[in-house]
Amino acid sequence: MDNIQYIGEHLGWGRAGNFFVVLAFTSSLLSCVSYFLGIKNSGESNGWKLTARAAFYVHALSVFSIIGILFYLIFNHYFEYYYVWQHSNTVMPVKYIFSCFWEGQEGSFLLWMFWQVVISFVIIRQRDGWEIPAMSVIMAVQVFLSSMILGVYVLGYKIGSNPFILLREHPDFVNLPFVKLPDYLSKITDGRGLNPLLQNYWMVIHPPTLFLGFAATVVPFAYALGSLMNRRTTEWIKPVMPWTFFSLMVLGTGVLMGAAWAYESLSFGGFWAWDPVENASLVPWITLAAASHVMMIYNHKGHSLFTVYFLTIITFLLVLYSTFLTRSGILGDTSVHAFTDLGMSGQLVLYMAFFVVLAIVLLIRERKKIILKHDDESVFSREFWMYIGALVLIISSLQITFTTSIPVINKIFGTNLAPPADAVSHYNAWQIPIAIIITLLIAVGQFLKFKKTDTDDFLKKMFVSLLITIVGTIIGTLMLHKQNIFYSLMMFSTLFAVTANADYFLRILKGNFQKAGASTAHIGFALILLGALVSNSQKQIISNNVKGVNLGNDFPNNENILIEQQTDTLPMGEYFVCYKGKVREGVNQIYTIEYFRQNPSTGLMEKKFELHPVVQLNERMGNVSEPSTRHFISRDIYTHITYAQREDLQQGAPSEEEYQKPVTHLIAIGDTISTSSTLVVLTGLNKNIDKSSLGLSAKDLAVGAVLRVTDINFNRYNVEPVYIIKDMSSLSRDAVLDTLGLKFNFTRIDPEQGKMEILVSEKKSNKKEFIIMKAIVFPGINILWTGCVIFIFGMVLTIRKRIRKLRESRAQ
Repeated sequence: MDNIQYIGEHLGWGRAGNFFVVLAFTSSLLSCVSYFLGIKNSGESNGWKLTARAAFYVHALSVFSIIGILFYLIFNHYFEYYYVWQHSNTVMPVKYIFSCFWEGQEGSFLLWMFWQVVISFVIIRQRDGWEIPAMSVIMAVQVFLSSMILGVYVLGYKIGSNPFILLREHPDFVNLPFVKLPDYLSKITDGRGLNPLLQNYWMVIHPPTLFLGFAATVVPFAYALGSLMNRRTTEWIKPVMPWTFFSLMVLGTGVLMGAAWAYESLSFGGFWAWDPVENASLVPWITLAAASHVMMIYNHKGHSLFTVYFLTIITFLLVLYSTFLTRSGILGDTSVHAFTDLGMSGQLVLYMAFFVVLAIVLLIRERKKIILKHDDESVFSREFWMYIGALVLIISSLQITFTTSIPVINKIFGTNLAPPADAVSHYNAWQIPIAIIITLLIAVGQFLKFKKTDTDDFLKKMFVSLLITIVGTIIGTLMLHKQNIFYSLMMFSTLFAVTANADYFLRILKGNFQKAGASTAHIGFALILLGALVSNSQKQIISNNVKGVNLGNDFPNNENILIEQQTDTLPMGEYFVCYKGKVREGVNQIYTIEYFRQNPSTGLMEKKFELHPVVQLNERMGNVSEPSTRHFISRDIYTHITYAQREDLQQGAPSEEEYQKPVTHLIAIGDTISTSSTLVVLTGLNKNIDKSSLGLSAKDLAVGAVLRVTDINFNRYNVEPVYIIKDMSSLSRDAVLDTLGLKFNFTRIDPEQGKMEILVSEKKSNKKEFIIMKAIVFPGINILWTGCVIFIFGMVLTIRKRIRKLRESRAQ
């Protein structure tokens, strides 16, 4: 193949990309070593620092160049590169070029590297005396991240996955005959394309935010390890606190963006499903929240230094562990968000092991300096309950991590533990009591003083907010109509957290926003939990089927409604709905659903609004339903298509002229398929066929597929196409239903899957069309989204306050 002169390839860009990949790795290694030697050799530290900085600048240039080249290749659709072919195509809107870049593992590692480079520039410019130790750790992380995109073999072991590998050199293609043709690119008409789930604006902004959060956690980690390396164990916490709160804000924002994406774009009906990959990003945020609060304890009291180290270090290690979970392929059977394994599992384990061992060695070496003895704290002190809160958060993270790690545990120990059958109920059973404790601590925490609090004064300050909370809880519980003690307790604790922190802001802080970062963030966090409680406990599926037709196992009648286009106006909740029609825009099939309400005065139907749920058509990955939501102040109405016809994409061999092309269905007993005007259910198999009536001998085989067909007027018909094996050949006896213009063929049995292949042909005169739709009402969901905004605003105020205090301390 080396002698083949390939036509149309743009090899120069790939060669440049590979050059910068190698340069990024070597320069990060040189920078890391130079910074490290700058710690050990104080007399030569300035010289080593200059070398380290120069190497870092080369590394930064290399990372920016790699990203720029890869974007250029994707934008120009150079499908000779495997990464470009795998993640993009020509029909995809240009706005999703960014999503193509970070859909793959290599692109997401580059995104992580990019943010750490940006953060490194800020650390170098700070000139706070921590550049050398902190950057030695950050550049060590960059060494490992750079190795993830090398794609080279050392002693037969592959290190990383290179984004610039050519399609014809990729293991999946290298042995295919067509890549040996000089003009093989002419055979590639398009790329595989972006996963339909990622063709959403949230996936343009969510991954960069989340990866900035991941990257930002390296700063507290780097300061912690750097302080252990240069043995300045008590001086690092003040300068790192603004970074800690920045990490907490950005990582939390990234997680919340993921929840918003799930709510707006996924069809499972909600914003959080306790998916393993969701959990993997949440757990580091929980431990980081605990670390930030213990830092405040040390900042005021000089206590709990070891706990600060432990939580700060474990947060970044959990980020690495989440990377292993999502990229090793080990969650492939339990999460739809996980990457497939690209053979980098060993690297990821080595990556984690290096920093785990380094942290343990340094902690042991400096144990006498960081395990401090101190007097017992008063039960009525702020630091005592902040510490208790941190311990509760650790318990929360342990529970989530253990359950999420069941596939890892099974692999390591050879066990056969089963993940929870109902993940939401399982996690809620643990996390709701924890959330109650945390919000109660949030409510009372700021009214407590460091060292010791006067009990009478504390109770007086809490009385007003406690009284308001009790009244609000009674009203809220009655409105929820839930006889669940945990729901009532969570209603109380979240309302208490909101009212108490609002009271603290108004009465104690006198409305001074410069000091209100913690109160504001606490209010936002409590509102997030309150919104989750109200919307999830009160959500109502209003799309009950009223047609009297059994929609089958795939579409439960109590959750789905069948609507015929332009002829049905059916009741659904407080509305009446009508399916007006559909339009095709690119890969999107956009449906128009009209919502009407009866005017009580005139009795006439008045149109209130339209919703436009989307079905993304993708033959390779399958159709993806994207919901449409109507937002009200008090509730959302969330609508998505659970089944829709695709006449324009039907495939199959042509039949008689009066029939359309047959549509192939592979179904099991109990499954439902549909035509333009009917629902068809496979109710069973008939093995007692009268063979003589079919001209068959006793040794021939014949099985009938018993099909129940229901039309839009609720009339039912039974048809039975027959699958025949005669003289070692398979045949099919059609079943024709002239009344409805349908013909059925039973063409194959798949014994492994227990499914039958049924071909359905419709007469061209059949014009009626319908959809099956699901609609959910989420009351109080805006409480949650309001809480998100308030939480982020509170974190911004907190960061500003910490930066201001840091500058004041340096000025003294």
